[in-house]
Amino acid sequence: MFITFEGGEGSGKTTIIDRVATYFKNQYKVIISREPGGSFIAESIRDLVLDPKHLGMSYQAEALLYAASRAQHLEDILIPAMETHDLILCDRYIDSSFAYQGLARGLGLEYVEKINDYAMQHLPLKTFYIDVSPEVGLSRIKDREKFDRLDQEKFSFHNLVRQAYLDIASVYQDRIIVIDGHQSIESITLEIIKHIEGLFNDAN
Repeated sequence: MFITFEGGEGSGKTTIIDRVATYFKNQYKVIISREPGGSFIAESIRDLVLDPKHLGMSYQAEALLYAASRAQHLEDILIPAMETHDLILCDRYIDSSFAYQGLARGLGLEYVEKINDYAMQHLPLKTFYIDVSPEVGLSRIKDREKFDRLDQEKFSFHNLVRQAYLDIASVYQDRIIVIDGHQSIESITLEIIKHIEGLFNDAN
């Protein structure tokens, strides 16, 4: 069961994924991964694309680097895990490219689909989009020691990303579940656990 998690900066995805994994690991074989990254080569591409020194990176180059990292991640981690694990939890996947590069950067969803053809053949069963306003999300990360290239984008860009996610969720209604990210971490985690338990029950 391949499940992905999406959200803007400060949505709490990483903490929530860890808690969901902890809940299920006594019942199922669980693996956690992330994008961009997840494997050695994919993580090297992550370092390149998110480095704050690379402010001059073109939108097309950015989108292609994410697609390259994703293809390597699929080959190294995700596809093998589909054979060996019951539950794959991934922090970001192709919907991040749809939101950030396809809509917020203006490259278009069709362009993102085209360069991510490999990933389009391996879509997740469900995606949880944790929706939080940029005001709240960015306030949560203000004490971070390091900010990557996307963290440092203008506030208006983060607003575009949020709207992009909501638009994508309306396109992929059967796959994407929108979760109110202004709730407590405990409430969000419980809501997601209930959804995943329902998926396992349906599968059985």
